[in-house]
Amino acid sequence: MNEFKPFEDKLAGLIANLSPAARRRMTAEIAKQLRSSQQQRIKRQQAPDGTPYAARKRQPVKGKKGRVKREMFTKLRTNRYIKAKGTNEAAVVEFAGRVQRMARVHQEGLRDKPNKYSEVVQYEVRPLLGFNKEGINLVEEIISRFLS
Repeated sequence: MNEFKPFEDKLAGLIANLSPAARRRMTAEIAKQLRSSQQQRIKRQQAPDGTPYAARKRQPVKGKKGRVKREMFTKLRTNRYIKAKGTNEAAVVEFAGRVQRMARVHQEGLRDKPNKYSEVVQYEVRPLLGFNKEGINLVEEIISRFLS
């Protein structure tokens, strides 16, 4: 049995006592803060556990000349693609639109075609969204601020 179960039950009761509007504000704040922390972590090219992302594969000789100078996921980490929303029940941070498929391929390390003319490529696992100690502390801090 989880030793924090009584504490979690008490906390759930306190959150349930908040008005629906206050819960919505709280979850929206949690979602915005989590999105911001996820964006910063993606910018640092780190997985939630702190390990660096797997490096890009070398391009074939007949490809572009020179090296790729951009970081991975520069556009993907913008507010346009990472959506944050809070409801009465949950705080949600997710990829929106057509980038969901690409994000899932990198998140889980699946196989995909980079474009319709290329061969199928096996991608390395690069977790884009996930929880770490910093995220959990952030959520706890926001909940305690709303309850006090």
